[in-house]
Amino acid sequence: MEPNIKTPQQYVDQLPEERKQTIERLRKTILENLPEGFEESMSYGMIGYGVPHRLYPPGYHCDPKLPLPFMSLASQKNFIALYHMGIYASPALHDWFVAEYPKHAKYKLDMGKSCIRFKKPEDIPYDLIGQLASKMTVNEWISGYESQFRPNKSS
Repeated sequence: MEPNIKTPQQYVDQLPEERKQTIERLRKTILENLPEGFEESMSYGMIGYGVPHRLYPPGYHCDPKLPLPFMSLASQKNFIALYHMGIYASPALHDWFVAEYPKHAKYKLDMGKSCIRFKKPEDIPYDLIGQLASKMTVNEWISGYESQFRPNKSS
């Protein structure tokens, strides 16, 4: 990826043709389903969806200058990655997603702690990703984040 990319659209525009349509569809799915308050931006070289400083002034504990991240979307070398911090922080959300995935996709779920990898773009369960994006409000995410990642917060 070009280091001077500043917007999600610039990110999409620089992708190889075979990835553009998939990333655009995932981006649209997320934006249509994400609860109010989350905002799209570039974060860590990916398209990010997070809680802006006006709603959560402390920002991200790893770099307080950044908004609190929630989801990210990236085109990696061998797969498309969807990162969802809520899955990492909420066992109930994780378990729901893992149980639902086989009902929506014909290939086995390839997932890390917060990363869902799609090696076959034709098998991305867009409806399920939309449901996942809608499952946690900004306030629920802030509460979960603070309890899981900032137990000794000073803010």
